[in-house]
Amino acid sequence: YLSYFAQITYLLYSSTSFRGKTVIITGASRGIGKAIGLRLAKDGANIVIAAKTTTPHPKLPGTIYTAAQEMERTGGKAIACVVDVRDQTSIQKCIDQTIVKFGGIDILVNNASAIALTNTHDTDMKRYDLMHHVNTRGTYLFSKLCLPHLRESAARGRNPHILNLSPPLDLKAEYFANHVAYTMAKMGMSMCVLRMAEEFKPDGIAVNALWPLTGIWTSATDFMMGDSKGEGCRRVEIMSDAAHVMLSKMSGSYTGNFAIDEDVLRAEGTRNFEQYAVQPGGFLMPDLFIDTSKYEAFNSKI
Repeated sequence: YLSYFAQITYLLYSSTSFRGKTVIITGASRGIGKAIGLRLAKDGANIVIAAKTTTPHPKLPGTIYTAAQEMERTGGKAIACVVDVRDQTSIQKCIDQTIVKFGGIDILVNNASAIALTNTHDTDMKRYDLMHHVNTRGTYLFSKLCLPHLRESAARGRNPHILNLSPPLDLKAEYFANHVAYTMAKMGMSMCVLRMAEEFKPDGIAVNALWPLTGIWTSATDFMMGDSKGEGCRRVEIMSDAAHVMLSKMSGSYTGNFAIDEDVLRAEGTRNFEQYAVQPGGFLMPDLFIDTSKYEAFNSKI
């Protein structure tokens, strides 16, 4: 028989290890969502790619199927589910497929998001509705439908988490002034964290938010920004490494946090952030929702 200390050590390890854990990631066919999936798959997780991209975009590489193949080559298991996060039937079908394939759900990463950095005059209501339906409603609905399975995960001691890719809750006017519709939609995701963390705490389910300190370079930002070559941005790996740290923490005590990627990694001892820079040695561009006064100057190395 194991000693008491050995049993506690084993339980802590087994609950925070990702081997055999099942993770649903929305919008994981590319970008940050895919990077998080690859990082967890490396540790043996089961990854569910819940996204809409079934055929390659002319300028944006990757589909749910190629992402699933990459997850499996990395060391995990994966399934690709065609999901529209605005549609309850679509989400429920994904959840049902996940249960049939893997037997449960331990982690939900709400990554899917729509963006339009336009002012009130220039934001048409079709785009407004898209952002609110994908960002806020999609996050709320996916979390709601996964809840019974996350509760079961908690009952089995499997350390369940919900992680939203959304900014700290801050009502500074500057964050709303130039793109109020987008900010409202992203802050809606953060409001889900604020309330659900308290609501699900008795169940032992962690609910947290993660947001980047700087711009993050993805194929989508490459497409939007043109020939900037990632100037001022960091690579997606800083977000996947930070997510890995957060999802490793004990769900019973680590919840309700609005974390910034660099802060998470600094707390774990990381000091070399040049490794994440697209262009090492260059300036850094702060994200839209970052209070730069809390950090070293962005126009120099940090």
